[in-house]
Amino acid sequence: MLEVRLTHTLGALRLDVAFEAPKGVTVLFGRSGSGKTTIVNAVAGLLRPGTARIAIGERVLCDTAQRLHLPPHRRRLGYIFQEGRLFPHLSVRQNLRYGQWFAPRDARAEDMARVVEMLGIGDLLSRRPGALSGGEKQRVAIGRALLSAPRAILADEPLASLDEARKAEILPYLERLRDEVDIPILYVSHSASEVARLATTVVALDAGRVVAQGRAEEVLGDPAITPLGAREAGAVLAARVIRHHDDGLSELDAGGAALWLPRVDRAEGAELRVRIAAHDVIVARGRPEGLSALNVLPGIVQAVREGAGPGAIVAVDTKAGRVLARITRRAAAELALAPGAEVHVVVKAVSVAQADVGAAG
Repeated sequence: MLEVRLTHTLGALRLDVAFEAPKGVTVLFGRSGSGKTTIVNAVAGLLRPGTARIAIGERVLCDTAQRLHLPPHRRRLGYIFQEGRLFPHLSVRQNLRYGQWFAPRDARAEDMARVVEMLGIGDLLSRRPGALSGGEKQRVAIGRALLSAPRAILADEPLASLDEARKAEILPYLERLRDEVDIPILYVSHSASEVARLATTVVALDAGRVVAQGRAEEVLGDPAITPLGAREAGAVLAARVIRHHDDGLSELDAGGAALWLPRVDRAEGAELRVRIAAHDVIVARGRPEGLSALNVLPGIVQAVREGAGPGAIVAVDTKAGRVLARITRRAAAELALAPGAEVHVVVKAVSVAQADVGAAG
């Protein structure tokens, strides 16, 4: 368990946060300037916070009350930056061995072969970084961090510099990292899709404060919490692949409700997370007929949160899980939407992007 309590002033930002990051991926989520990178740099020892206590288990990394501030090289943390930052004159194999060189002799070392297989970089070992794509460089950087036997991994928006194709390439490897590595991973992101796919825990930040923390589906499904604004609101559903159909659709089971999506590249029986963006959801008071949309789920309104503008976020509890819908305040009033109202939510199958479907963690 990584424990973080710190306050710090950096320009106009006044940071005051406290949270815990258990095993798995804890995502620091919020707008640019909310303090995400400042927190990660304080944990890494690259920044001296005003006041802080940072610890991993029994090992204290920083305690300003005791005037304790371990330097970065003594914290045993793996740091993955936005760019791979590999040594250009070394091969992939040599870059990985450089990580091993930093592993303490008494630490449980990761097996090189296992890391290479997990990250799918076996064919790259003899190449130099200049011959790698952005996604390949990031996978090697992850491997180097793992092979240093870290107590925790820090990742500062590791996909931010990649195009959509490279992001799609590396996300499955980050899911494997989450599921197979037995240490905390502190991950910075301002992408709702990344959070929905990867996070086991979400720490939502706004202007240097923690506004919510907890399981991804709980935080992302709360209509009062929109760290990136209402346009990026969306909920996460747990689902299982039932079968793939010849017309290019995949049939999923979400809590006993059928969910239809464009074909997902997962085996039948696979457990998934599916992010449903709030702006792709329609709310109806009765069950609509004659629609082209395949996903129509009955539910009960849990909350209606009106914004300062013309919009509102409606949270609906369905058999599949909580779904958020972004509609106009006028529509909410005309439908008399309030907690307890019986409604149906409608989701077009083709509106769910492949980037919003990932392996369950």
